[in-house]
Amino acid sequence: MAVVYLTEEALKKLKKDLHHARTVDRKRISNEIADARAHGDLSENAEYDAAKEAQGKLEARIAQMQETLANARLIDEERVDTSTARILSTVRYINLRTDREKAVKLVSAPEADVSRGLISITSPIGKGLLGKSTGDEAVVHVPAGELRLKILEITRDG
Repeated sequence: MAVVYLTEEALKKLKKDLHHARTVDRKRISNEIADARAHGDLSENAEYDAAKEAQGKLEARIAQMQETLANARLIDEERVDTSTARILSTVRYINLRTDREKAVKLVSAPEADVSRGLISITSPIGKGLLGKSTGDEAVVHVPAGELRLKILEITRDG
């Protein structure tokens, strides 16, 4: 896995989620498996099958969080350069086809939340904006076609 850049807040949340999954969720699923086993014949026990499937999904999620944590690098938000669009930059741009303005914050994939305007640097728009300066045009290839975006402003929150 490649390096994953995280803010201090995202790193704390990841550690908290991992701890919860290891302690609370594992115990809950273990209890569900034990309860299902108590019902007898495991060959036709849907509750047992569901609990085992949930256990597999939880273990995969724990492994993914551990891998992310192992590859995480902390970003110093105070030192984010605003001369070009980079991770943690807020980029205000205009879509040249629709004439609509939008502002997004470029973040790492685990922090992305499109509904809050947090765009992953690995997404098509994130990749298109990275490295651009105010006044630059970015051509972004998305599943629906091509977007032409003109960067109006690059700032850093905080």
